[in-house]
Amino acid sequence: MSSPEIILQVLRSHLRAADVTYKMLAERIDMSESSVKRMFGQADMPLSRLAQICKAAGVAMEDVLRAAADATPQADTLTLTQEKSLLAQPHLLLMAICCLGHWTLEQVLETYNLTEPECILLLAELDRLGLIELKPLNRYRLRVSNAFRWLPDGPVQQFFRAHVVDDYFAGSFNGAGETLLCLPARLSLPSAQELVGRIQQLAGELARLHQSDRRLAAQERDGFTLLIGFRSWEFSAFTALRRNPALTR
Repeated sequence: MSSPEIILQVLRSHLRAADVTYKMLAERIDMSESSVKRMFGQADMPLSRLAQICKAAGVAMEDVLRAAADATPQADTLTLTQEKSLLAQPHLLLMAICCLGHWTLEQVLETYNLTEPECILLLAELDRLGLIELKPLNRYRLRVSNAFRWLPDGPVQQFFRAHVVDDYFAGSFNGAGETLLCLPARLSLPSAQELVGRIQQLAGELARLHQSDRRLAAQERDGFTLLIGFRSWEFSAFTALRRNPALTR
């Protein structure tokens, strides 16, 4: 569904909520009812007409556009080119991760050794790449879904593997709200696929909590990272001890 169609769908919902029929709307904007129906059916409405209809129906156009933006389908991943671009500039991946965490510009400036002009340029580049939509006063809206993930074995994941994983696992994992588990098991493929589904549900729950806690003050939240890997694997030192290492695990 295209953006104009989504806007009109939201507008119809607001008209129904306000008990405004096409006939009533036609009278208020001095058009025939058939013309109004055709206008909605063709999904082709200039911004000036949208503003006129919203005013006639007593509906705030800002509410319609905001609801349409929230309803617009969003990507779960970036493209390969987009991920490569994030790694091509110093600090751009940092700003992208901050945006995915819904940091404000002020929070970034307070936390990292970056200047305001540098941050604004980084936000503008993220807007160009399609990760965010930059708004007035250097605010932004994410253009990716709450289920966003990096490309499997893509540029960012490869960067994390090379530079982040060791740093991440160097922690003790014994702080409040922290845990580290390494649980081996022998499973059938259907069982493994079932567990992957459960992991995806966990990722969705993390996204929900992340969204919900945005209402809290910044000092009431801390940065947590969930790093999950699940694959057919055996530690190479153990494999070397097998009687026949060529056998499939």
